[in-house]
Amino acid sequence: MKVQSVPMTIGKVADLAGVGVETIRFYEREKLIEDPPRSASGYRHYPAETVERVLFILRAKDLGFTLKEIKELLCLRLDLGKDCRSMKSRAQVKIANIEGKIAELEKMKEALMTLTATCREDLAMSDCPILDFLDDK
Repeated sequence: MKVQSVPMTIGKVADLAGVGVETIRFYEREKLIEDPPRSASGYRHYPAETVERVLFILRAKDLGFTLKEIKELLCLRLDLGKDCRSMKSRAQVKIANIEGKIAELEKMKEALMTLTATCREDLAMSDCPILDFLDDK
């Protein structure tokens, strides 16, 4: 998304990026976006690139990158001396993490399916096999 190159208010940046004003402030506090310069009257005016930066952050979050990792990705973006190998390596690590989480979720699902299969709706709550499992009985 290319945004007009005129300075914008925080509300305009938030609107164009599809986030709330507090999200923009949060990203500033986390140093993911730079504090904008202020006008003579004290208003903060964000450069158009801020919208693109926020959209980059959102897309990285959608891919599962943490804020710490996103900071690193933003630095990589500025390092013209690096090639794509570093980014590919980071993405492969992220894929491995996601696969691990999927495996954990599958185990949780199987355990819950086993427990729900043993649960009879006509049993008293005191005899519920799911609660018994959680109580380690």
